[in-house]
Amino acid sequence: MRRGALVACALAAAHAHAQDARTVREPVVPPACAVLVGETATTGRDDAARIQAAIDKCAPGHAVVLAASNDARSFVAGPLQLRDGVTLLVDAGATLYASTDPRLFDRGAGTCGTNDASGRGCRPFITADNARGAGIMGAGTIDGQGGQRIDGKTETWWQIARRAQKEKTRQNVPRLIQLDKARDFTLYRITLKNSPNFHVTLNNVDGFTAWGVTIDTPHDARNTDGIDPISSRNVTIAHSVIRTGDDNVAVKAGGAGPTENVSILHNRFYSGHGMSIGSETNGGVHRMLVDDLTMDGTTSGLRIKSNDMRGGKVDDIVYRDVCLRDVRSPIEITTHYEQPAQPGRLVPDYAGIHLERVRSTTPGRILLQGYDDAHPLVLALRDVAIAAGSDVKQEHVRLQGAFGTAPDCAGRFAPFPGRAVRDPRPQLTAGQAHAYDYREVLKYVGPVGNERVEPWDPLADPLAAKGDIKADYTVDPKAAADGATRFATVQAAVGRAVAAGGTRRIVIRVNPGTYRELVYVPPGAPPITLLGAGADPQAVRISAALDASTTGAAYRARHGAEFEHAPPAVRAMYDALKDLPALQTTGSATVWIRADGFQARDLTIENAYNRDGTVTHLECSGDNCPDTTGGSRVHHQAVALRVDGADKAQFERVRLLGLQDTLFLGSKDGSATVRSFFHDTHIEGDVDFIFGDTIAVFKDCDVHAIGGRSASYVAAPDTNRRARYGFVFDGCRFTSDAPGAAHTRFYFARQWFHNERCTPYGFIPVDGYTCRLGDVDVYKAPNGTIRKRTLETVGKAVILRSRIGPYFDKTTPWSEWNRNGTLAHRPAQFSSDDYWDNLAGTAFDPATALGDGPRPVPADVYLGEYDNTNE
Repeated sequence: MRRGALVACALAAAHAHAQDARTVREPVVPPACAVLVGETATTGRDDAARIQAAIDKCAPGHAVVLAASNDARSFVAGPLQLRDGVTLLVDAGATLYASTDPRLFDRGAGTCGTNDASGRGCRPFITADNARGAGIMGAGTIDGQGGQRIDGKTETWWQIARRAQKEKTRQNVPRLIQLDKARDFTLYRITLKNSPNFHVTLNNVDGFTAWGVTIDTPHDARNTDGIDPISSRNVTIAHSVIRTGDDNVAVKAGGAGPTENVSILHNRFYSGHGMSIGSETNGGVHRMLVDDLTMDGTTSGLRIKSNDMRGGKVDDIVYRDVCLRDVRSPIEITTHYEQPAQPGRLVPDYAGIHLERVRSTTPGRILLQGYDDAHPLVLALRDVAIAAGSDVKQEHVRLQGAFGTAPDCAGRFAPFPGRAVRDPRPQLTAGQAHAYDYREVLKYVGPVGNERVEPWDPLADPLAAKGDIKADYTVDPKAAADGATRFATVQAAVGRAVAAGGTRRIVIRVNPGTYRELVYVPPGAPPITLLGAGADPQAVRISAALDASTTGAAYRARHGAEFEHAPPAVRAMYDALKDLPALQTTGSATVWIRADGFQARDLTIENAYNRDGTVTHLECSGDNCPDTTGGSRVHHQAVALRVDGADKAQFERVRLLGLQDTLFLGSKDGSATVRSFFHDTHIEGDVDFIFGDTIAVFKDCDVHAIGGRSASYVAAPDTNRRARYGFVFDGCRFTSDAPGAAHTRFYFARQWFHNERCTPYGFIPVDGYTCRLGDVDVYKAPNGTIRKRTLETVGKAVILRSRIGPYFDKTTPWSEWNRNGTLAHRPAQFSSDDYWDNLAGTAFDPATALGDGPRPVPADVYLGEYDNTNE
């Protein structure tokens, strides 16, 4: 979440005393003490215990964050209680639902969810009793579920309330948020909706700020007031949007004392009963400013309501710069609201009421009603205009000024702001999809962001045809090798081609068999083609079993003899690995290609490490992974094929088998991209098994995700945001194992974030945590730095005209990278708009700190689909 700029609530000099006595500025989001992740279901559980435990443990000045993770976005809870200095923060995309189980809210009499004479049988959903400095923040939502059927009942909370109105009884339903004797409480940017009863109630509160709050509940939901300050002082409601089924805001004052020093600034009201004072005013309402308010479609507008059973002094009230449209009663000031049959002794006394620059643009009822001649309404008008045809009624009024009839509110009204909902499966248009034709994608190569056009159509190459291609060399372990044209190993044949040099393509025929070896093709080698000679790709298998934590010593022991007499360029690749404490992911490949123009057809490349499941590893992630590799921070990634800076690499009818990290496609140090083409190829693995930063087209391929872990990700693209293209899957079939006992979730991709140790995204529950721009990616608690280049490797992948297997996640198939609250977290970013929006206003703002220039218009596509079908 972006932290807001410090914007003061400055008031005009006139009537400056009619406001919150505090200096109120835009709130600042506190650091996190805990980050909790939601679940997928919205019913059938109670998360209150884990949320409350986090609140109780949280240090003052910190926030408990409720975060979304992929489609795990929901929290469902019974009553929660806030503590001193602790903020409950519902992050963007997450929703905290109030449970529909009345037993959780019952006060002990078993009446919650029923109607009776008292209507006090339910506890509120969220309370802050005598708490100082607490708050509720976030770009997420708190949903009271007032329109959902109550557990064990046939009615909703709202239906109970409506029935109580007919029966002249009182409904026992929970309020959403109730503050009792709280001090300095803050609501910031949160959306509140569907409360069973009042949304926010303040009782004897000193210091309350609601800033950027949205309240959204249907117009016919009874008794669903927006914000009700009662016997409270120093209240600011600013920059908020409210539509509801009762008073948008109702300022009240009962026997507990007055409500005073209230600022209601820069707000918009839609359906509801308007900007109200009362009906309880017996405690007195003093010093209130309403400034820059639009009301569009409320039943009442500016309303002061009371009677002699609950009346009191209401004075020093200023309404300024107010625009009203389609309001039935634009101005309604009455001392006989719901007047009882027998008169009381608490006579309403309204004086010092000022209306300045108030405009009612459509005809409506204007009611100005003092109590009697001894208690008149004293009202001052300055530049107040009402629409022609309005019905004006005045009783016992001392009016200073008069109504004009030329209301002008041009440009003031706007539709209720819909919260943008990001499509978790963005679909390309036909025009956008056309730009991903394989010939268009593959014609660009070279410096990232400044690629040159170099057309390449691999389907026009003889390799793509099924006819024979004359071989220069043959590999056959069963025949005698001569070291010239016949070889026992694939690497020996490749070594001969490397030693021969030149630019002519060399075709190597590989006879059926399993070749347990490594194959390295160095840069500068002539273009090489490996042709499997079997009836299908399974007949020829090149297989090894290295993983990222394999030591250099173990590597030498297993494979040193293979490279003892290799040409220098091949030997250099071996030498780069043989003395490492661990091979790392990059050194674990069975086949490692660094030469341009490499081709393979009709064979299998396998990293057999643990494919039989005989090795047991602790499943871990991030900081939960023990380091057993001398500081290398690697575990058991195992690459089958690594294409490393090699351009025009082509694979036809090849099988690539592995577990984690099967296919690694790397560019030339990230500064210049290269191209690979996979056609009619089978690729399988379990986690991030197609990964890298190059341009790669997968046409008519089979992609199979293996289960057994909690999650499986097909791809982990690492494309720079300036690169034209990343991974393109066209006409492929995505299949997977069944979820099995591990309940594996299958995803298309997650955008590689380099196992980052410092993130500008989300919330990190570390005191003093900082993440800033630097020359290296490093973290030493609590401070870290991240490179600009790391931020800009956003990862691009599209899937076109493909068939999606039944077990792939249908809701959020594009996954985030690690969960919110971890040092390696990054949300899924579907376009350049996400990149800009996520970083705007932070220390990594693309337009300022990163110097990335103007935001692309239209937005660049990072992730997308087109014309896919679900199986």
